[in-house]
Amino acid sequence: MYEKTYPSKRFQHTLSFLQKHISTDESILDLGVENPFSKIMTAEGYQVKNTTGEDLDVDFSSVQNSNTDVVTAFEIFEHLLAPFNVLREIKANRLVASIPMRLWFSPAYKSKTDPWDRHYHEFEDWQFDWLLEKTSWAIKDRAKWTNPVNKIGIRPLLRSFTPRYYIVYAERIN
Repeated sequence: MYEKTYPSKRFQHTLSFLQKHISTDESILDLGVENPFSKIMTAEGYQVKNTTGEDLDVDFSSVQNSNTDVVTAFEIFEHLLAPFNVLREIKANRLVASIPMRLWFSPAYKSKTDPWDRHYHEFEDWQFDWLLEKTSWAIKDRAKWTNPVNKIGIRPLLRSFTPRYYIVYAERIN
């Protein structure tokens, strides 16, 4: 069997984690519009439906009206002002979510060209865990990985050993 390659280390880790916990016969609601990773999930045999770009801080209809088995949220919650609210409204009993972690040596991300592409939250792992616990999710598995860059300097060196991404598999507490 051959190993597929993906455009980034993040996609490789995310797919491996997803495959560990979610089978391809389960339907997925992926928070956020169709994106390169949702296309990878589909190519890997997952049944994926994306949200349509609605503001998930105020419009929960896509998660409230979904009857999927699983919700995925890959690098979405850091863009929301109040991720607590949408997490409470999810009807599925299983969640796979990843976030970029807060880095002490780098400010929160803010696009210079897109006013919507910014991180309101960059969590530490314990903060994200607490958010999930407060919204009735029990974390069953978690992983972290680094995101080294091919540049010279102190920050690139720190990125080579400081975890940047955090992913969890959680189940709804009834």
